[in-house]
Amino acid sequence: MADDFWMDSEAGPVVRPYAMTGGRVRPAAPLDMVAYVVAKAGPRTRAPNLQPEHRAILAAARQPITVSELAAHLDLALGVTRILLSDLIEQGLLSSYEPNVSTVQPSERILKAVLNGLQAL
Repeated sequence: MADDFWMDSEAGPVVRPYAMTGGRVRPAAPLDMVAYVVAKAGPRTRAPNLQPEHRAILAAARQPITVSELAAHLDLALGVTRILLSDLIEQGLLSSYEPNVSTVQPSERILKAVLNGLQAL
């Protein structure tokens, strides 16, 4: 995260995940870890009621980014990231979309190479 205010070098994160999510453990809408999110442009992205984590997500999602990349970039648990993302989607500050899986499938040659590599272990 951009601000070291939320981190203590000895204790780790000062704000615990349940505090960031308000005690919620499930996002309002399911988000796959390979789904892309992108911040919507406009004045609403400066909403005063956003938590620092929400603001960090919006800053990192100026360009399309996957949910898992975003969680790693912000050093947040995937579950926490999904909940915070669903907050922003509900507020209309973020949009999400799933990648087209039919075009992402690897070739048979790559799959055989992976299988051979696993068998060699």
